[in-house]
Amino acid sequence: MVAPTLLVPAYRPGPALLRTLGDVRAARPGWALVVVDDGSGGAYDDVFARARTVGADVVTLPVNSGKGAALKAGFAHVAATRPGSPVVCADADGQHALADIVAVGERLLEDPAARRVVLGTRTFDGHVPLRSRVGNTVTRWLFAAATRTRVADTQTGLRGLPAHLLGWAGTVPGERYEYELQVLLHAGRAGIALDQVPIATIYLDDNSSSHFRPVVDSLRVYLPLLAFLTSALAAFAVDTVALLVLRALTGDLLVAVVGARLTSAGVNFVVNRRLVFDGEHRVRTGRAVRRYAVLATCLLALNYLLLSGLTVLGLALLPAKVLTELALVPTSFAAQRTYVFRSHRNLTAGTQGEPTPRTGGASTIDLTNH
Repeated sequence: MVAPTLLVPAYRPGPALLRTLGDVRAARPGWALVVVDDGSGGAYDDVFARARTVGADVVTLPVNSGKGAALKAGFAHVAATRPGSPVVCADADGQHALADIVAVGERLLEDPAARRVVLGTRTFDGHVPLRSRVGNTVTRWLFAAATRTRVADTQTGLRGLPAHLLGWAGTVPGERYEYELQVLLHAGRAGIALDQVPIATIYLDDNSSSHFRPVVDSLRVYLPLLAFLTSALAAFAVDTVALLVLRALTGDLLVAVVGARLTSAGVNFVVNRRLVFDGEHRVRTGRAVRRYAVLATCLLALNYLLLSGLTVLGLALLPAKVLTELALVPTSFAAQRTYVFRSHRNLTAGTQGEPTPRTGGASTIDLTNH
């Protein structure tokens, strides 16, 4: 059995990088060490030279390309130089305790053939910087709403991947901080389990060493979900107006619900196909229309049942409509992403080339320290 490799992406690292490498080398001398210099520049040559003296391979990217790009470069290096070695990814800023790094590696070795990503999930006990607590809470909620999967810490940078998933990890879109969230999203579609290992929550100096930009990088992470929610809001506005008008004209709730949904479905389909799920290999229009029709029919039935139940209970039509739509948005997002706008090639071949919610280009979000 090949020992794990510790992979650390590093951009302008401080002394914590060398401490982490030294601690792991002392505790697990059989592990390999790989550091990816993400275009830190000549001023940090000494830090990486000292990393080599500890026994680490240093992969240097010529320019700063983002955490996702650094991780992918590291995966490719490990696959080429240490075939069969599982990888433990850790941050360069000392936010991960030695015991937790080792625990993730040991979990990988329990079943090297398993299709799973091991996540070191923080409990967020004690003092946590406000931006980190809010960011993690919002991302965790959005991830659960979109995927119906609960992950305690979607932004952890302490992760373990078995050797046979390194190639897959290299195909996941994203070059910067958003990459780690994309890994979680794509894992579910590829039938890869998320195995959570509780770890300590450590923030040094209120996470001042993080290169995460709260506004710009957060938008890059949340943009796919926000785009869908905006599309859903537009369809909701059309649907609601049509529902109220048709109900007033016909007096029949079923006719109003069906007519309104047919009107808003056209808007929702066009916007989502062109702007939200505009992947490189989009599903053909005819196939997408048929799938969307199936989904829309199911959602229509659920919509009518929920709406009828709420109005029977005495709730007015408008608030009942709002509550019904809020309940169905997560289901609609997950179904459109994984079924309606996913090409036949991706349904049979896994994740490569899979259409993904549009993010506006390569981006980055330090899902490790946020």
